[in-house]
Amino acid sequence: MGEVRVALADGYPLGLLTLASSLLTVVDPRCRNPFERRSDADQEPLSAEALLTSFLEVDRVETSALLAAIGALIDDELARARIRRELASRTHRLPAWLSRLHETTADRAVEMVHVLGDGDDVFVAVHLPGGHDMTVVAYIDHNLGTVMKDAFVVDQPLDQVLTVMREKVDDPDTTFSDLAPADARGRITDAIDSGARTFPPFETDSWPACRPLVEWIVRLLPPGGAAYQRPEWEEEALAGVADDFWASPFADGLDDPDYRSLLGDLLWFGSGYGPGDPLRWSPVAVELLLVDWIPRKIVADVGYLAKAPTLLRAFIRYCHHQRQIRPSLTTETLAAVDRWEPDYQETIRSPRLQGPEALLAAIGAFDPDDECDTPDEPGDWREVMLDSLQRAVGGDAVLDTLDDHPLPDEEFAWAQVPDSIKDQVAKVLNLCDRCCDELLDLEYRTACRRLLARVATGQPEVFARRARSENSSAAICWIIGKANDLFSHTGGPMFVKDLMAHFGLTQGGASQRASTFLRAGGFNPDQYGGMDLGSPDFLVSNRRRRIIERRDHYRSMQER
Repeated sequence: MGEVRVALADGYPLGLLTLASSLLTVVDPRCRNPFERRSDADQEPLSAEALLTSFLEVDRVETSALLAAIGALIDDELARARIRRELASRTHRLPAWLSRLHETTADRAVEMVHVLGDGDDVFVAVHLPGGHDMTVVAYIDHNLGTVMKDAFVVDQPLDQVLTVMREKVDDPDTTFSDLAPADARGRITDAIDSGARTFPPFETDSWPACRPLVEWIVRLLPPGGAAYQRPEWEEEALAGVADDFWASPFADGLDDPDYRSLLGDLLWFGSGYGPGDPLRWSPVAVELLLVDWIPRKIVADVGYLAKAPTLLRAFIRYCHHQRQIRPSLTTETLAAVDRWEPDYQETIRSPRLQGPEALLAAIGAFDPDDECDTPDEPGDWREVMLDSLQRAVGGDAVLDTLDDHPLPDEEFAWAQVPDSIKDQVAKVLNLCDRCCDELLDLEYRTACRRLLARVATGQPEVFARRARSENSSAAICWIIGKANDLFSHTGGPMFVKDLMAHFGLTQGGASQRASTFLRAGGFNPDQYGGMDLGSPDFLVSNRRRRIIERRDHYRSMQER
């Protein structure tokens, strides 16, 4: 209550609005640890309803002020109606701006963008009644998945904030431009939603404490704007980049099969992650590639992986030349390769986790050396591993009744495939069948046929685009192989590069097409390490047998 009194006496709205936003953040379910397990004796987290009721039941000027602020920030009409009724019955005199918060407007947005594309700052102008102006400053990070990484609100008008930012960011590679207010709303909203699904969450001095305040302001902007659109690179375009690189002087002395295969990996990373531009490299992108992505994603011998930094240096020079990036930025990006190469070379020569275990270890939910049998501890990794098995097959009920009968030899389901794409689908089907007949077996052929039918009927237009049948077929087989732990990093008998070689492609040659097919089939294209298709229909008997064994193993550990 003392903090509320100080905020009311301050005369500026931001202090009270920030305090109300912080209280709402405390009761926001998005802030809870998804890996935390609670016992029956644990006290339930405070809810927004309980917080609101506590203020409704105490008739004080401080609670009235908080109710007025919360009534503006929350996106719940029923709760707002309760607050209006309660405030109408009270006699406290509140500041004029607080009683008229519903008159607040947001009418202008500006974005600050750097040429290397790591992230953007979005500024939104806010006008409160009584002549008070504020500005939202939101940083959206593209390298980590186009997520809201930080945001804050300042009690200064937008033009004044922009003047300060231009003075601080005296950089020819950074540009400021007006952004359609509706687009600002779409971008900020999507980035907040993506960030809220990220664990561990991003936390700063102001974020996510100001999230309810920012969300309220963003709702004042017009709807219908466009969020960030990830560029979709067709395989032919990526192949064109590769051909042009190999023909350039930047590739002198590097043209051997390993470097050609590694270039496919770099193009996979560049087109599928970060800003989605394989020709744009920054020091941060280099760090993510060498410290995490290659060691976790690419399974190959040390001699092969050790060549990546050399190729990366040449490719960065080529890309920055193509994008006309200033030489000083190229020097900084190349210095990042030098900085992280020793750590990278050590990592690829060391035993390391991959897939779900790597994710759990990264967030502190899994210790491979921990022999502790205390499954009731918060964040118990056994429960998390059971959850991963449920995702693979489509839920706990399916996991309970899962069997390991071989998939049948079944025909392709043509019934729902539109006539306009049947010729293209037939070409992909024939190549998938041939791959399964020559490299795999009948069960894989059935699983690939089922996935191809799902994609063709789920979003037929993906087959109307110009794409080589070999890329599409390799993508189908790669998805099914990954879902069934076919590849060597999970104990399988095959390397990804061997599967790609069957189709005449490099190791990353089908990655972009695979992401397109996953979206078309209704699957999540941004899966960490593994490949969960959510149904046993796509899993061969060996994979289902291993899932059953792991299910029984983890459940027996829970019971001890």
